Order: sequence, then structure tokens, then C-alpha cells
Amino acid sequence: MPELPDILLYVHRLADLLVGQQLTGARVLSPFLVRSVDPPLDAAVGRSVSGIHRLGKRVVLSFGDIHLIFHLMIAGRFRWLRPGAAPPRKIGLAAFEFPTGVLAVTEAGSRKRASLHVVRGAKALAAHDPGGLEVFDADLQAFRAALTRENHTLKRALTDPRLFSGIGNAYSDEILHAARISPVQLTKHLSEAEISRLYDAVRRTLQHWIGVLEARFRKRFPGPGDITAFRPDFAVHGRFGKPCPECKSPVQRIQYAENETNYCARCQTGGRILADRSLSRLLKNDWPGSIDELESGPS
Repeated sequence: MPELPDILLYVHRLADLLVGQQLTGARVLSPFLVRSVDPPLDAAVGRSVSGIHRLGKRVVLSFGDIHLIFHLMIAGRFRWLRPGAAPPRKIGLAAFEFPTGVLAVTEAGSRKRASLHVVRGAKALAAHDPGGLEVFDADLQAFRAALTRENHTLKRALTDPRLFSGIGNAYSDEILHAARISPVQLTKHLSEAEISRLYDAVRRTLQHWIGVLEARFRKRFPGPGDITAFRPDFAVHGRFGKPCPECKSPVQRIQYAENETNYCARCQTGGRILADRSLSRLLKNDWPGSIDELESGPS
């Protein structure tokens, strides 16, 4: 799922292309995309784009008091096409026509999760904000209050959109690695030093990746493969078994449902390998308890 750095990249590139441009037509190709009824999508046609911004993990195109709220979910993506071009047939969800080109919304796979809500007015727009803290607008005290509001694992807390805005599965792994803290550490058991370290890591990691993506795509609109949760220059996320860039120990993971948590046992958990629910049950006594035991192999 696109997260804060990826969503900001979309916002900035779309703003370059669309602010001041008139929406001349809108075609919905999938019955699953539009999740609202009133106002209709046609209410935006004929209007010019007045602004584009991020709302959590959503991208908002504003046409005065009419707002199109896109939630791309896991596989949804934007594509910028030449004027009059048709979106990809099998994965195209919608096409928004402007004098300078076509903004297409696509979604790979058969599970259609991406959504579009059309709303009128600031109050209706605000109703779609999950309410998470904007970390670049928050001081340490506000960050601490959001983090410790409930007692959850750090992985869950960082990815909860009600607590923190725009952070998901991928960047939470990178943040926790940068902070050198375990993903399963409980929020209310954190020391003041750990909270401060995490606060710095959140801001530093997100700012780093915002800068990296802006530099890479300054001159072109990102293609569908460019917005991804698996980047080769990540430290740990999606790098199971590969060496940690800091200590060279193999990156570990915890798998659950459709997600996974990646971490370095030596850097983050004092060398302890966290139990993967399914695999540890299968291996039982053969499950390694530490990174040293894993690296030394069978006795």
C-alpha cells in the first residue's frame, strides 16, 4: 500500500500536472471504485483543479468545494497518459480527462479494494480523515501522547491510522530498524530514551525517503512499478535472509495474513529471534532462539 512518502510523491507530481487544469471528462470503468452517491462524480466535470493534498494514505483532488478522495489500498496506482489515451483494459478502474493528458486509476489483481469517494464541503472531507498524528507537525510531547494512548506493540501502533498518519507496513519496519527497537515492544513499556529515539527515527526515515523519491521522479511521473513496498535500498523491509546493512546478520521476519514484519535480531531484539506463529509451531524445538544459534547452524 502506498505510504506517506509515496503518497506525497503522487501529490507533488499531480499538482505539477493538474492544478489549474479543467476536468473535461470522467469515465468509471469498474463498478467497485466509486463508493459514494451524492454528489455524483459528474459534479466535478467542467471544474478546474484547485488543489491536491494528502489525507492519511489518501490522495484528494479538490475542485473548489467538490473533493475526489482516492484510497489506493494495496494494488491501486495512478498513471499519467497522453491526451485521449485509454487506460489499461484489464486493470483500469477509471479515467479522468484533462486538456494535457489522462489521469488513469488502475488496480492489479482480482480483489478490487481501491476506492473513490466524492464529497462536497470541508466537513464531509474531514469525515474521511482517520485522525492520526502528522509526525512532521508534532513535537516529542504530542508524539509520546499518541504512541502511549493505547498499549499495543510498536508495529501495530505505528501502522494504526488513528494514531499516526500515513505510516504502513513497509516504513514502520524501516523506522523501527533505524530506532533499534523491537517491533513487538509494547508502547507503554518504552523508556523515555526509546520514545525519543523512535520520534527521531520516524521523522528522519520518512524525510529521507521523501527526498529519495522526489529526486528520482523529479522529471517524470512514477510508473506503476515505481510505487512499491519493496525497494532494494531498504534496510530490512522485504529483505528476509539478506544481510542487515549495519551488522550483516540475516534479516528476520514474522509472517501474518498478507503482511510481514522484517527486523534485524542483532540490532533490534538483543539477538533474540521472534517467534513466527506458523513456522515456529512447525519447527517446535528446532526453532532457533537467537541469531547466534541461527548463524552457527545445527550442533
